[in-house]
Amino acid sequence: MSTLSRPFLFCLLLPLQALARDQTDIAGVWRSIDDQTGQPAALVQIDANHGVYSGKVVRVLDPKAPPLCTLCSGERHNQPILGMTILTGLKHVGDAFSGGEVLDPDSGMTYRAQARLVDAGARLAVHGYIGLSLFGRSQLWERTAITPARP
Repeated sequence: MSTLSRPFLFCLLLPLQALARDQTDIAGVWRSIDDQTGQPAALVQIDANHGVYSGKVVRVLDPKAPPLCTLCSGERHNQPILGMTILTGLKHVGDAFSGGEVLDPDSGMTYRAQARLVDAGARLAVHGYIGLSLFGRSQLWERTAITPARP
């Protein structure tokens, strides 16, 4: 292979590497879908820090959503939902992500969390529960290419 063709080949393979990473990594922007109404609720930016994932609300999509987390307790009480970290502590274990917590701003409740990529990485199944994972509720979040400005 000539010296000139190597950089060209490398440039062709870069998009394939990014696509493969997107199918196994949950970092990025996700459109959360309300499991009760089926409507988009928010955009959540998930980032990794030393292999631990957390997610922050970067845009509220539901026009009826309250701007403050009035039902939250502690330091989150009456804080803006926009900019709030609602997903913490997820770690990649096998083909899933677990060990974290997810906050439901509508109820103010914090649940243990698990997540799994589905549909070749296009959607994220987020499951919140108390006690046994058998009991709880799930949402499907959709990966989006939107890169909103951070609050």
